[in-house]
Amino acid sequence: MVSKEAINSAINNHSIWKRRLIEAIDSGKSEFQVSTVEKDNVCEFGKWLSGLTAMAKGSEDFKKVNELHSQFHIAAASVLDLALRSKKEAAKDQLNFNGSFGEISSKLTVALSNWKKKL
Repeated sequence: MVSKEAINSAINNHSIWKRRLIEAIDSGKSEFQVSTVEKDNVCEFGKWLSGLTAMAKGSEDFKKVNELHSQFHIAAASVLDLALRSKKEAAKDQLNFNGSFGEISSKLTVALSNWKKKL
């Protein structure tokens, strides 16, 4: 079932990723592997999305959020990869608002917020 609580949790959990990525950039280390981060069905929200009913998955909101969520994981994995290879400036550039991660993260948050407003 689509709920405001699940969407709030997704917004919060995905915002935590920026902090994790900044820490990885600063330290050159992470407890996460790039290959795991890029998978959109491993995180709690991804599991929740995949478990929704066919009816919910048919909505335009689901389709938009699902696509952006996938892009979010690809962008986060890219930043993490750069961070772990000590390419700090390139990683930081992707975190900026106009960088790939920054842009996708903003779009995902907006899409989740719009979906929540309809509930």
